[in-house]
Amino acid sequence: MRAVESIYELLEIAVDQRASDLHLSAGLPPILRIFGKITPLTGYKALMPPDIRGLLEAVVSEEQMDTLERKGEVDFSYGLRGVGRFRCSVYQQRGSLSCAIRIINSKIIGLNELGLPEIIADIARKKDGLVLVTGPTGSGKSTTLAAMIELINQEQQGVIITLEDPIEYLHQHRGCIINQREVGTDTLSFASGLRAALRADPDVILVGEMRDLETIGTAISAAETGHLVLSTLHTRGAANTIDRIIDAFPAESQQQIRIQLASVIQAVVSQQLIPRKDGSGMAAAVEVMLGTPAIRNMIRDSKTHQIPSAIETGTRFGMQTMDAAIDELVQRNVIDPAVANMYRSL
Repeated sequence: MRAVESIYELLEIAVDQRASDLHLSAGLPPILRIFGKITPLTGYKALMPPDIRGLLEAVVSEEQMDTLERKGEVDFSYGLRGVGRFRCSVYQQRGSLSCAIRIINSKIIGLNELGLPEIIADIARKKDGLVLVTGPTGSGKSTTLAAMIELINQEQQGVIITLEDPIEYLHQHRGCIINQREVGTDTLSFASGLRAALRADPDVILVGEMRDLETIGTAISAAETGHLVLSTLHTRGAANTIDRIIDAFPAESQQQIRIQLASVIQAVVSQQLIPRKDGSGMAAAVEVMLGTPAIRNMIRDSKTHQIPSAIETGTRFGMQTMDAAIDELVQRNVIDPAVANMYRSL
């Protein structure tokens, strides 16, 4: 058993082993999450609190360390030349530091290569409105949004502004001017960054996460005024997503929000990642709700409980339920039927 010499060593191993995450916690050896499974790194000693602090000092700046000491946690992105980019979450627990490092694929993968439905490309080509990509943590929301932004960048000319916490994928200027702003570094919050973005002549705005009432309200207003707004929520299913947005507002404002949301919603894409049968990685199962007249009426009339049925009967428009997406993966022998049942809607 040997000690870890540097954080760079661990990052290289994580990338080589196609891990999605690297975890450092006192009393345990370095741990990888590979295709959803927790895997301790063999041959390494358990890390002690001074070990973890020493490893992190190589990637945490003085300013970030100050934030960590004051708030107890800090999130940031980090790039290692020749290796990759990483999203880091460092936090205090039981008097020591722990961290979770998400490995970001430096290459932006196209929608087809991700195995997403063709309708996702059509959604990305919308001129305005609100598009939401939802799902639990680690379900590939950022990857899907990056692919949508890249499609717009390749096919259109315009101005794209992204607000991220932290910046994950780095986009190059192609057909579009792309300005990427990081919350905490380039702007104070999603809400303030979104207000500023509206004064910067954007065609497309990506909001990394709609965390609060102000951000949600401003995003809806931006979509109303002729911008395409892409964002995420940590919700499962289209109906739950619509309810979450409306419930974020005071009761006296909810009917007005229903009307506004019904007028701007273009799509809700809910996804989860399921281990492939052959052990080669994860497969995306995707529910797609489109802003058809029927769906808009359900939102406006507070009948979101009818949305799942509308999705099920709306296949001719390109909609699909999560269960239908999972069934297709099973039929194609991509995922195991027993595993598939764990991911179906209740």
